[in-house]
Amino acid sequence: MSEHPFLDREDHPTWSKLSPDRIKPEITIALERSEQNLSTIRKLEPGEHTFANTIKALEQATLDLNHAWGLVSHLDSVCNSKELRSAHNEMLPKVSAFWANISLDPKLWMAVLSFSESEEAKTLAPIDKRLLDETLADFRDEGADLPTEKKVRLEKLSSELAQTTQKFSEQVLDATNAWQLVVRSETKLKGLPETAKDAARLTAIEKLGQEEGKNAWVFTLQAPSLTPALQYLDDNELRREIWVASDELGCSDPYDNQKLVSEILRLRQEKAELLGKPDFSEVALSRRMAKCGKNADDFISDLHQKTLPFFTNENKELEAFKAEKTGSDFGLLQPWEVGYWAEKLKKERYDFDDEDLRPYFPIQSVLDGMFNLVTRVFGLKILERPTVFEGKSCQQIDSSEQPVEVWHPDVHFYDLFDSSSNRLLGSFYADWHPRSSKRAGAWMNYLKTAEPDERGERSPHLGLICGNLTAPTPNKAALLTHYEVETIFHEFGHLLHHLCGEVPHRSLNGVNVAWDFVELPSQIMENWCWERESLDLFARHHETNEPIPEDLFTKMIRAKNFMAGNAMMRQLAFSKLDLVLHRSLAKDPPEDIEESLQELLQEYFPKRKTRPHTIAMRFSHLFGNPMGYATAYYSYKWAEVLDADAFTRFRKEGIMNSDTGHAFRDCILSKGNSRPADELFQDFMGRPPDSNALLIRSGLAKANN
Repeated sequence: MSEHPFLDREDHPTWSKLSPDRIKPEITIALERSEQNLSTIRKLEPGEHTFANTIKALEQATLDLNHAWGLVSHLDSVCNSKELRSAHNEMLPKVSAFWANISLDPKLWMAVLSFSESEEAKTLAPIDKRLLDETLADFRDEGADLPTEKKVRLEKLSSELAQTTQKFSEQVLDATNAWQLVVRSETKLKGLPETAKDAARLTAIEKLGQEEGKNAWVFTLQAPSLTPALQYLDDNELRREIWVASDELGCSDPYDNQKLVSEILRLRQEKAELLGKPDFSEVALSRRMAKCGKNADDFISDLHQKTLPFFTNENKELEAFKAEKTGSDFGLLQPWEVGYWAEKLKKERYDFDDEDLRPYFPIQSVLDGMFNLVTRVFGLKILERPTVFEGKSCQQIDSSEQPVEVWHPDVHFYDLFDSSSNRLLGSFYADWHPRSSKRAGAWMNYLKTAEPDERGERSPHLGLICGNLTAPTPNKAALLTHYEVETIFHEFGHLLHHLCGEVPHRSLNGVNVAWDFVELPSQIMENWCWERESLDLFARHHETNEPIPEDLFTKMIRAKNFMAGNAMMRQLAFSKLDLVLHRSLAKDPPEDIEESLQELLQEYFPKRKTRPHTIAMRFSHLFGNPMGYATAYYSYKWAEVLDADAFTRFRKEGIMNSDTGHAFRDCILSKGNSRPADELFQDFMGRPPDSNALLIRSGLAKANN
């Protein structure tokens, strides 16, 4: 094993050796190695520049740093601790400044320009030309053509943005972990499903100890706890208390994020202006499918107008339903009543309850069935490996393969093969359940992107998927909601995009694509969660192994688009909020961001008796990363149009049709950023996307016959 485990890029990380005290010295070494590699490029004389010693060398110069810092960032997400946070934050400014300086380095820029004007550059293979073009664009987008004083300020801006967004992420995590609600009377839990009640009891034991916790139930702001509480608890006051805590996330001391949000917006706007752009959307979107902020805004506004009548009618229906059932006057609902009465209305209208499906989604059955599905559709084979944590066996799998070390005993590890050749394409970790040291949400990331060696052979890619799904209890397996099943399929789609990548340049491979295209492989996977033929592969009762009964499946499909207008508008509101913040408020900062957002987005928010905060102060997608989804949250809806349209080909040719699946793998999953996204989509569909596909799937428009 390497004496520098953060720098060891062979096979799998040795997690037990990745201690916080190693971060500073090993990241320092990685920075030094990267600087030496860049210095070699700087020393080249005019006329000496080749694709190999300039463009490719530049891509490879920071491999050690990319790998080591990727491990640090990952551990910060899944094993957060005081020591790790301190080490991470100490090195963050140095790492950020180093990366920012690459595009601002005049000698490196001249080397790239010099090669781009050479005879070799004129005869490059298409994939090499793509790397050259993307490299040139990267430099220009980051300010390579700016005068020295502006470059100096840009470099400082990058460091400030990295530190401020990291602080935002930490405050959201700390605020989430700081709150819990202890309930000691079971009568207050009337209406709550047994699964959620068992989970609350388990949380009580974990947080209060065996003796005190055995007679208590604890609720947190993690989704598996929060969502069923707001959806099912009959106790209105208990729902109110939980909702208020969730609504206050990031809005009150000691975790008030308003100043951080203002500062992040200011820094991004300054960066845009330094780069000669009117706002940050023009920086972020110029090389994405939308091309500019106005196109993204027009896209969202168009969907808003088409959704608004459904959205308005749904809320009136819900208010009328509550008035009828309670004998009260017709009027606005409280925010903590919405999920509860929506669930009641769905139950009455369709005789369907989301909890009816939970027994059919034990997590292991879901995973096994999903793996079976991708074998049949995409020609892939997935095998689990045994794992160890701190020297002890965790996942005991019947396998002759050596155990793989993991960062937590709950983590699983898998190998993914091409079915026909048995070639190992890549491997991945899966970490599905919540804990206090882990950030909220679900995500995919990559730890290693391989590329062909001189013999044309490449080593396997390495990735990971994480979530915060319903956890098992001592007496019951983890039984998931249908939404959680969709989450697994979604993140697995991202993972397939990474592991199936066959592009010969790392930086063009896998998920390194335009962000309004990156959600296509993930979101299309969710479609198989709604089809009878595919559901039968993984939806099996945890006790009887029976598939979902036909009458329950029928109810599920009938209820699929229940409150679809509200679901659509919620995502459109997030997208519009993002664009308003970065295209308007960042240029003319208001005294109170929250009040301005409430005023500007009135038509996007449902009217409630108590006005909720916007998501802005806890919106990690926008503010938890220097770039992240800033000005690009619209990407989810943009890519939903693509996935809704692309799945029509599967519907036409067969949802389990392996020829169609292989075509999707060949045209989309394997191609990364080797060509523009719109060309890849047309390769698969034979035409541009149909923008009406999403509305039709959501029940908000009729199909053209």
